[in-house]
Amino acid sequence: MKTSSRRKFLATTTLLGTGLAATALPVTAAANKQLVHHVFFWLKNPDSKEDRDKLVEGLHTLAKIETIRKLHVGVLASTEKRDVVDTSWQVSELMFFDDLAGQATYQSHPLHLAFIKNYSHLWAKVVVYDAMEA
Repeated sequence: MKTSSRRKFLATTTLLGTGLAATALPVTAAANKQLVHHVFFWLKNPDSKEDRDKLVEGLHTLAKIETIRKLHVGVLASTEKRDVVDTSWQVSELMFFDDLAGQATYQSHPLHLAFIKNYSHLWAKVVVYDAMEA
């Protein structure tokens, strides 16, 4: 192979390789920001351990939804009482999704709709906080 042909070949393959590598890079960080879905429940019978436990059981069924990356179901912690701490709720769920599309899938998923149908009689109020990773 002539020296000039070899140089052209090397230059061309280097450019092609760089182009292929650039297309294989992950999507930009802005498009890959995780979404957090935090829901607080106030029970109709706030002193009922039975109702609380039923709701907790129902929330755990949502873990089978394929777009949920992590699910944390919690009850009010016995932490220090401070003016900035809201202790009026009884149960919470915290979910992590890869993106907005994953959360949208969750909203219309049959398991989520069944959860609402089967457990909504237990709560008097629900507040949702959705946040994108900064």
